[in-house]
Amino acid sequence: MDIYWTNFKHHEWQMVVAATKKGICYISSNQSSFDELEDWLKKRIPKAICYENPEKLHHCTRELAAYLDGTLNVFSMSVDLFGTGFQQDVWNALQQIPYGTTTNYADIAASIGRPSAVRAVGGAIGANPILIAVPCHRVIGKNGKLTGFRGGLDMKKKLLELEGTREFASMSRA
Repeated sequence: MDIYWTNFKHHEWQMVVAATKKGICYISSNQSSFDELEDWLKKRIPKAICYENPEKLHHCTRELAAYLDGTLNVFSMSVDLFGTGFQQDVWNALQQIPYGTTTNYADIAASIGRPSAVRAVGGAIGANPILIAVPCHRVIGKNGKLTGFRGGLDMKKKLLELEGTREFASMSRA
């Protein structure tokens, strides 16, 4: 399978972005290198052949830049998610969380019809390969606290601040 990738840089953000012919399949954590993508590919798409091709990812990187500038709050890019059926259910639920809002793991579990699978939902969220566009940063603990994030809690906090998330603003003052 062919994978196209680029090193996306925008202001203080630097992420590796990758796509298949079907759509975006990976967005790395901030300040990461190609190694992060390579490690993910070894686990998920071991026979992938990578081509650095910024032009193939122009639509995605343009949308990411607009999001990071605060001028885009709904992505139109196609995604190509590689995971189990359960993971894909969770990732699809994440895409339903509106910009500027948060939810918790229990609510995601309930939304996919698996209310007792809260820990498994947490695992699936942690395995989300497409940061930002599949907005796992919008999931917080039931107690309102920031919880784990593949990109690190600092990145999660920045993304929630960027979105002006009301719930997050009240957490920051606590």
